Amino acid sequence: MSETAPGGNSDRRRPATPIPLTVLTGFLGAGKTTLLNRLLKDPALAETAVIINEFGEVSLDHLLVEYVGDNMVLLQSGCLCCTMRGDLVDALETLLRDLDNRRCKFRRVLLETTGLADPAPLLHTAMAHPYLVQRYRLDGVVTVVDCVNGEATLDAHEEAVKQAAVADRIVLSKTDLADTERHARIVARLHALNPAAAILDAAQGEATAERILNCGLYDPERKIPDVKKWLAAEAYAHHHDHHHDVNRHDEHIGSFVLTSDIAIPAGTLEMFLELLRATHGSKLLRIKGIVKLAEMPETPVVVHGVQHVFHPTAQLPYWPDEDHRTRLVFITRDLPERTVRELFEAFTGTAAPDRPDRAALADNPLIPFGGVDR
Repeated sequence: MSETAPGGNSDRRRPATPIPLTVLTGFLGAGKTTLLNRLLKDPALAETAVIINEFGEVSLDHLLVEYVGDNMVLLQSGCLCCTMRGDLVDALETLLRDLDNRRCKFRRVLLETTGLADPAPLLHTAMAHPYLVQRYRLDGVVTVVDCVNGEATLDAHEEAVKQAAVADRIVLSKTDLADTERHARIVARLHALNPAAAILDAAQGEATAERILNCGLYDPERKIPDVKKWLAAEAYAHHHDHHHDVNRHDEHIGSFVLTSDIAIPAGTLEMFLELLRATHGSKLLRIKGIVKLAEMPETPVVVHGVQHVFHPTAQLPYWPDEDHRTRLVFITRDLPERTVRELFEAFTGTAAPDRPDRAALADNPLIPFGGVDR
């Protein structure tokens, strides 16, 4: 039996392989449109559906081949490009209907956001919509940062800091217009803000489709999970936050990794994530992790969340490498590592004096006889 292509419906007895969705973001003037135009000429983006806000905002006239629909055109590179005139859900559902009815063909989606967009709501759509979450999978977030004006933008706009903090790849634009000192400062700042994101120099030709796409959990060539690359936990293990200027937006961002050799009961994991989401949801910019469950220690589960929204847990058929520990990577805003770590250790049973254990955190004292409803 041949494998179903992403989004295809050749075998209706099993779900179609989820279509990878890449989010391209960056603040106003960062060079996002220039990068998008360059990517759209790359043959590697053939059979890609590109969602933009309006055709007029991106100079695509020289690339247009034919109109496919009212808000859809086919480009010479083989990309399908459509405008998002209304809700993102509508745009993604329209693409799926056209794909399923064979009015168009694509194997991945590239979504360009507006320059002022907080990326979290867009990620929520891809991760929490009951239908879209079955048909799409978040491949990654690519953020464009202006080397010339990037420092001032990060100082002035919290949205720009969030865009950089949640990125899987950062594309540094206009490096050819910046002096060496300015370039070194912005690179150091971005590394401190997001230690795991690869920084690609657009002027040096590093921001290619090959290096920008496929930064999610799954290796599209080998069809297996690449947890080591996706988590990049080593980048956070030796990273420590140094807060100096409280008026600088990125000084509020923290990143760290929690690890555990202990197999965690599924109910314990669910309670930990639920309590974390309920009490600190707005401060959780992004969570990624692989967890060793007590019930199924040889088949780990993958956790992925953005603020208060978590993607449905995915179970892997086996451990992808020799490291069988639970590893959870956190990117937070105004949420100290100690707070999360102590909560995690309380749920996993790590003893500590003068600190509540799991029962104290999870039991409801209002239930008769105290605590858990028996």
